[in-house]
Amino acid sequence: TTHYLFIVVVAVNSTLLTINAGDYIFYTDWAWTSFVIFSISQSTMLAVGAVYYLLFTGVPGTATYYATIMTIYTWVAKGAWFALGYPYDFVAVPVWIPSAMLLDLTYWATRRNKHMLILVGGTLVGLSLPLFNMINLLLVRDPLEVAFKYPRPTLPPYMTPIEPQVGKFYNSPVALGAGASAVLTVPIAALGAKLNTWTYR
Repeated sequence: TTHYLFIVVVAVNSTLLTINAGDYIFYTDWAWTSFVIFSISQSTMLAVGAVYYLLFTGVPGTATYYATIMTIYTWVAKGAWFALGYPYDFVAVPVWIPSAMLLDLTYWATRRNKHMLILVGGTLVGLSLPLFNMINLLLVRDPLEVAFKYPRPTLPPYMTPIEPQVGKFYNSPVALGAGASAVLTVPIAALGAKLNTWTYR
């Protein structure tokens, strides 16, 4: 119980670090226009934090627990901005949970091997998190319109969005299909190896 309470405290603080890792990470306008930076920072934050706590507890499922706390806390922040009069789409909540589930699956499928967790699990997070967040951003109501219509008071002039064409690639079904295929290949192979091990016991 102490371990999990400790994770709650650190996950909340990790969320604060995540949404403030750069002024362009958490909000719809820059989560879209700086998608590469967004993906690198979010996947790194999730992988480092979740792997640390998986190894700390040794219990598969801890990564998903960690990501769930971050998600809940971020939705609270989203609600706070909404209460201030900003539109619902003004804040984009990153999708951490599916990638964290892949981390847990890797830890379980590799018999809790920490090296495979870091290598395979970290790779899965790096591949999957941009894909899930790409889909998440596709559901946002015209992020660039929100960016221009509702500028943040803390946004310096040199960070004003000026590329209205950005993001067209992320609407491509080919890009989504390629990303989905890359992400699904590794966990399916891991499950196949696990089932094969059970068959020949």
